[in-house]
Amino acid sequence: MDTIYATATARGRAGLAVVRISGPDAYAAARALCPRLPEPRVAGLRRLTRDGELLDEALVLTFAKGASFTGEAVVELHLHGGVAVVGAVLRALADQPGLRLAEPGEFTRCALENGVLDLTQVEGLADLIDAETEAQRRQAVRVLSGSVGQRVEGWRRDLIRAGALLEATIDFADEEVPIDVSPEVLALIDGLTADLEREAAGVAAAERIRDGFEVAIVARRTRESLRF
Repeated sequence: MDTIYATATARGRAGLAVVRISGPDAYAAARALCPRLPEPRVAGLRRLTRDGELLDEALVLTFAKGASFTGEAVVELHLHGGVAVVGAVLRALADQPGLRLAEPGEFTRCALENGVLDLTQVEGLADLIDAETEAQRRQAVRVLSGSVGQRVEGWRRDLIRAGALLEATIDFADEEVPIDVSPEVLALIDGLTADLEREAAGVAAAERIRDGFEVAIVARRTRESLRF
């Protein structure tokens, strides 16, 4: 498994920039810049150096494997957000063997592959980052919380239960089965159908909130409107 690094904040000058390192060699890579790392989930102010030269004074956060955003060992360097500062730290990481620059979205892909997020939560995270209105934020937070994934998992359990009951009836068709499974199977299917129909009915409204509205302001051009 590769150890990857990249900025986790937008490019450009800012008050703060976060560089994230994720993978099995994350701690070793961070120790090359600051030998004394803080305890996991405890922020510590550290001097980042390279060949004896001070790069920046940064807040350093460490996360153990299984307790981070990606599910891997992670170190976050909270730097001053100057372009030169971030560039110097990225170059120092690039010079270390075994590290490579993360591809776009790769931190989130690691979270998906390691079971930290499911597909619906990944979509919710993207929507939350892109949210411009309060309605978009609320909808994205609801998806990111895992509520959609929990409903889907419930549907999956109902389908597996219904399928198992039907298979048992078929497998033991020549034997006397003491319980008629038809009522339970039909109840499961009816409940699932009703849930899916409710979800389908709300898709258009949810997509409208997600995509937003394009509004054109139109007025009749008059001589009075041209006056300054």
